[in-house]
Amino acid sequence: MTRHTTHSSAAAPAGGFNSLRLFTFLLYGGLAIFGSYFPIFLHEEGFSKTEIGWLLAIGPFLSIFANPFWGYMSDRIGNIRRVLLILLLSNIIIVQFLFHTTIYGLLFACTAIFYLFQTPLFSQSNSLILTSIDGTKHKFGAFRMFGSLGWALTAALAGSLFNVLGVGALSYVYALLLTLALLAAMALPRPAGDLQPRIRPAGASVQKTADKQAGSGSLKAVLLSPVFMTFVLLGVLISVPNGINNAFVSLYITDLGGDKSAVGLSIFMSSIFEIVIFLLFDRFLRRKVSSMLLGLTIVGFLYTLRWLLMSIATEPWQVIAIQALHCVTFGGYFYIGTQLTAMLVPPALRTTGQSIYTLTWSSISGTVAGFLGGTLYDRLGPSMVYAWSSLCAFIGAIGFALLTWLVIRSQAKLSSGLDQELSSSS
Repeated sequence: MTRHTTHSSAAAPAGGFNSLRLFTFLLYGGLAIFGSYFPIFLHEEGFSKTEIGWLLAIGPFLSIFANPFWGYMSDRIGNIRRVLLILLLSNIIIVQFLFHTTIYGLLFACTAIFYLFQTPLFSQSNSLILTSIDGTKHKFGAFRMFGSLGWALTAALAGSLFNVLGVGALSYVYALLLTLALLAAMALPRPAGDLQPRIRPAGASVQKTADKQAGSGSLKAVLLSPVFMTFVLLGVLISVPNGINNAFVSLYITDLGGDKSAVGLSIFMSSIFEIVIFLLFDRFLRRKVSSMLLGLTIVGFLYTLRWLLMSIATEPWQVIAIQALHCVTFGGYFYIGTQLTAMLVPPALRTTGQSIYTLTWSSISGTVAGFLGGTLYDRLGPSMVYAWSSLCAFIGAIGFALLTWLVIRSQAKLSSGLDQELSSSS
């Protein structure tokens, strides 16, 4: 019996791609306001920065397991959209418990459960975009830029809104945005890359065993790949300082005398220009491993400059201006890293590979940033925290530079060996 597939991605209706753009806009808008204003909510509830850091760290720590788990489930059932609907609905429900308790132990437990369903949204949404556009003329950046637009505009508007309503309204605004994202996700056609068959073909059990063995071997090869794993480890060095900034920049601005509107403006500045960056990368970035690693090297040095400038800032407007570098630094790291992962990981394990990549800039970095950043902020102050971040990013940039050199050298040797082989055979 011939295996039948669902809609062809190439023939997907324009309405489906519009729903995908709307979904990405709403999802990132919700994630932006939660990540930016949740620390302020905790601060206004009377928690210290060390306590806030621990609350922000436990979720990313648990997501180290949650991201691979949901990535595996998505690959296993072959339906990314269904997994996203589960995650979104769980977010909408759990966030209400999160904002209605002031007992630290109970809040700690609610935060942990919440992040188990929230942090995988990044990697799952990326996989949804990549799967939906597979085999079409569409490019990743053209869709991901709607995430940046949602992140920027929603956060900017939310600052003025919370100045009026108070940051306690965050749970309701977040739930509203994710409810709208859920409705947009329900309108999405099933991507052609979702591989779960509706009819079980003859010999499926034999094929399933073969696929499982092939997948296991491929996953082992990915984990043992020196280029991929070095990229992942260096990514942690780049992402930990970024995680510290994400967790505490809103508190840094308020400590310098800024209000919630200033926080919203800083988020707007950090993401609005990502749209241009994604479009430029779509057009000009060469789809070569060495070129992408060189790009990550440049991003690392720009991160070094960014944190150095943050360490000497004395006014809220200075922090807001420096935040504009986020579009090049995180925007560049996110875009290049996502594309590089797709190149280094077999297509059958695309979601799993994206989940592992997400560990570098979300789970592991968020854990270290929360546990370490809050304590350092309380004991050393923000200037020293950002000075340390600059050094950390510099080490990561040097590492990417060395990896780029090794890959180029390896490619040159391979090309030389191939030329000699052709020469001798002729």
